[in-house]
Amino acid sequence: MVDKTVIAKQFIEAIPHARALGLELTHIGDGEAEIGLPYNPDLVGDPRTGVIHGGAVSAMLDTCCGAAVMSHPSAPGGTATIDLRIDYMRAAQPGQTITTRAVCYHITRNVAFVRATACDDDADRPVATASGAFTVERT
Repeated sequence: MVDKTVIAKQFIEAIPHARALGLELTHIGDGEAEIGLPYNPDLVGDPRTGVIHGGAVSAMLDTCCGAAVMSHPSAPGGTATIDLRIDYMRAAQPGQTITTRAVCYHITRNVAFVRATACDDDADRPVATASGAFTVERT
């Protein structure tokens, strides 16, 4: 039997933008994933504030959601984003790692549904949230 978590981990680690951003997969399994984005001055969107660019946060949310889908026990294979809504709540604190946690909470024959939250050290005040739909690829 194929271990989906190993395949999902290898897939995420092979994505060029994930490597370029320095994304670190810290947990994956049973439809859940967690990815960290360590602070990197090269990813700052506004040099005056030192805040990480929203595009880096967006890419992390999307990647984490895809990993959650791939690790779900009912997901037969790879996935692709159909729709992803991201709500930015506040700027992440400069110097802090941003951590995203995603949960694939429902899968149909063709679509997986995911929710995610990105936080810095203040886990009670999210930086951003996401909800999305992803393809379920049948073999």
